[in-house]
Amino acid sequence: MRIKLLTYVVVFISLMSCGGKDESFQPKRDTITETVFAAGSLVAIDRYNLTAQAEGYIQSIAVKEGDAVSFGQKIAEINNTSSEASSSAAAKQLQIAQLNTQKNAPAIQEAKANEAIAQQKMAQEEKNFQRYQQLVSTQSVSTLEAENAKLSYETAKSNLVAAQQRLALVQQQAELTLAAQQAQQVIQSNTAQYNQVNALSEGIIVKLSKRAGDFVKKGDVIAVMASTQAIVAQLNVDENSIRKVQPGQKVHVQLNVNKEKVLEGVVATIYPLYDEATQSFLCDVVLKDNLDFGILGTRLEANIDIVTRENALLIPRKYLSYQNTVQLKGEKEPKSVEVGIRSTEWVEILSGLSENDILVPLKK
Repeated sequence: MRIKLLTYVVVFISLMSCGGKDESFQPKRDTITETVFAAGSLVAIDRYNLTAQAEGYIQSIAVKEGDAVSFGQKIAEINNTSSEASSSAAAKQLQIAQLNTQKNAPAIQEAKANEAIAQQKMAQEEKNFQRYQQLVSTQSVSTLEAENAKLSYETAKSNLVAAQQRLALVQQQAELTLAAQQAQQVIQSNTAQYNQVNALSEGIIVKLSKRAGDFVKKGDVIAVMASTQAIVAQLNVDENSIRKVQPGQKVHVQLNVNKEKVLEGVVATIYPLYDEATQSFLCDVVLKDNLDFGILGTRLEANIDIVTRENALLIPRKYLSYQNTVQLKGEKEPKSVEVGIRSTEWVEILSGLSENDILVPLKK
């Protein structure tokens, strides 16, 4: 819904008609202030959204709006069975990987047994080769038989080296699998932690966007937190008036929760981008009074003092025509004037009139 904001003028005197039945008026001098009107609300300067990092149903919410929370405090818990199952599976796989690196692991025991067999086989073939070499020297066996014995010995040595390499490979693969499962366990453990939403700093829960039982996706806002350091009045200023607003200007604020009191403040920040949600420009006003966080979010109305002129010459708005002319008493033709600050009731006259002139209502 588009908020219509108006610019008006506050005159700090009571202007009285100097005429009677003829409704004549004599210009008066006093202080006049042009003011931009804006609506808004109380917001915290430092606030952020606590969002879901996992998909699932909200199992519980541990806080309520207005609660003060500390860093790391649990805000909500999400029931995500898939991440819990993945975390449990990762823990079991890590346990298996740890067992596979032990000396009594089946794969390592098998590789060691094959190495021992290869060692025995090589020792046997070595003795047989040495025996055939002695027999060849006495010509008890043929040269071919001796060469076959040598070949069997060389083959046994190669098989032993292969068995030793196989044992080393099995041990290496077990260590690599363990390292991979340890990393996976860390990842799944962190993922499981995403089921719990914690506060990232000290502050106050200013809004709960979800309730227990709600289904959330990753990135959905569950709660809004705010720092307790400062509250500002955030105003929605119409695009036709924002060019008049400057940092440092005085602001008079009236809260809906206490309309009898006017708070004083100054314009601190003017946000450069047009806010589509409110159809206005946003600006923050720092208030002199320290406010209770219990009224955070309350609606308010404010007047921003744009310019103040002292000793200004003022006339009622009804004595000024749309052509910026006035009708002087005793004159037939209207007189042109230069106008400054104006509103629906009062007009500042910059030139063309004096305090001695007497105005009469415009001719119809």
